[in-house]
Amino acid sequence: MKKRLIAIVFLIGALQFSCTDNFDELNTDPTKASGATFDPNLLLPSAQWSYVNATAGYNGPILFQSMWAQVLASTTSGAANYYSNGDKYVISSNTNSYLASTWNEGYRAASFAYEMEQLTKDAARVNLNSIAIIMQAMCIATISDTYGDIPYSQALQGKAGTSLPVYDTQESIYKSLLSRLETATAALNPAAALPTNDAFTYKGDVAKWKKFGYSLMLKLAMRLVKVDAATAKTYAEKAAAGGVFSGVDDDAYIMADNANSYGNANAAALATLADVYQVRWSKTMIDYLKANNDPRLSKVAEVPPAGLTANQDMATGGNTDPSVQVGLPNGYDLNGGATDISRSAGYPGPTGTGAEVTSIGKYSRPTMIYRNRNAPIFVLTYAETELLLAEAATRGFNVTGTAAQHYKNGVVGGILALARWGTAAAIDAATATTYADAHPLVAANALKQINEQYWATNGLLMNNSEAWNNWKRSGYPALTPVNYTGNFSGGQIPRRQPYPTTEATLNTANYQSAAARLGSGDNWVSRVWWDK
Repeated sequence: MKKRLIAIVFLIGALQFSCTDNFDELNTDPTKASGATFDPNLLLPSAQWSYVNATAGYNGPILFQSMWAQVLASTTSGAANYYSNGDKYVISSNTNSYLASTWNEGYRAASFAYEMEQLTKDAARVNLNSIAIIMQAMCIATISDTYGDIPYSQALQGKAGTSLPVYDTQESIYKSLLSRLETATAALNPAAALPTNDAFTYKGDVAKWKKFGYSLMLKLAMRLVKVDAATAKTYAEKAAAGGVFSGVDDDAYIMADNANSYGNANAAALATLADVYQVRWSKTMIDYLKANNDPRLSKVAEVPPAGLTANQDMATGGNTDPSVQVGLPNGYDLNGGATDISRSAGYPGPTGTGAEVTSIGKYSRPTMIYRNRNAPIFVLTYAETELLLAEAATRGFNVTGTAAQHYKNGVVGGILALARWGTAAAIDAATATTYADAHPLVAANALKQINEQYWATNGLLMNNSEAWNNWKRSGYPALTPVNYTGNFSGGQIPRRQPYPTTEATLNTANYQSAAARLGSGDNWVSRVWWDK
């Protein structure tokens, strides 16, 4: 009965993003569902939306990773506010819940994709089968990047009776994912049946999915450059030869639909006054954009009008003049003590008078484009891909094209991607190209330049988990850790999230085995395998 209920919930969940006329077909024993009785196309958008839920909003990245990577900062403190987890590395009342969100949503997404794979093993549905494998690879990699060793070979087997899966090593997981990606991406065939329920803006375009598969392969390959350079080189070169993204039109993203309850989770978080009034762009980010005269600065940052009321108004824009933008240093509060923001170096002063005074009024916050709940949620971009190719070329990999050209393409692509958020965010191609020409790649400084640009681009597109993960891999930008009183990481920037607490209590033996393989146990600073 328990398995039956789980399966029923699973199939109902699969329908949440689409309509169907096949209710008679679905009104059967769900444990016996097959490709003949259930359209597996219905599972694709469920996998896609669950994946973006694992990487956006309150499910971890904006609370934790955005501030660990110093994309954002916050003066909040104390157990009641979630952003303390990220800015100050301290526990809040819901830390255990939020640290499990990427795990739970990631596996949920992977389970939809796995079921889709099982229902599409016939030759006629090779494209849906291949996409299912590609989606699984992306989901599993995201979970592993966040936690390290995780259930993989025995994961997603609940219907088969495996409820306590072993934890595979990240090394074995990555090598399997790369191999499966290679096979699945090569198998995509535009002459075969196309997916009919694609939540990505690809809308079933197999040529774009093939580019997506190879671009994802490139990203996973480059994760390994420090720990297994040979495998990194092999698969980066295979990805480049197969055909990765070739322009911003290949960007993978989902358009949010707030009216139908599928709003942009990042926008929802950044428009929630009780949580976000004290959230600003980090000093690290604003300093980087200003130092490089980046044209994105006036699109992404604003200083609110003076006074507390205006600072708490999330529906009104502020001053976007680049010259007035000031980033908030991470690790400060409003408590009046040694870590009060007024005691930070270069403090610009408050705004407002009397009851309207606010100590953080001159610090830059994200502009209105980030509070649009119908804005797209980016998954993988041309800019990321080109910057990874630039690094691959710098490292001597055979990926065609020069590091300098790939870097320029990545800079331009990152600037143009903002236009997906509407005309208020758009920067024309001529401006982007002129900027890139004025800021070329310098060979002697290439890895720093490439990876700082990668960090900034992902941070500005609210892909905070990728900004954090690539910082772990590359070491760029150079970040100064916060050492706030009572922090959980010994004054170090967190490099992983601990496993969900339920794993220790329900899957004890396998959890303990995985925790023992970590350098210093299941904590925030042990490093995952590829993070060397």
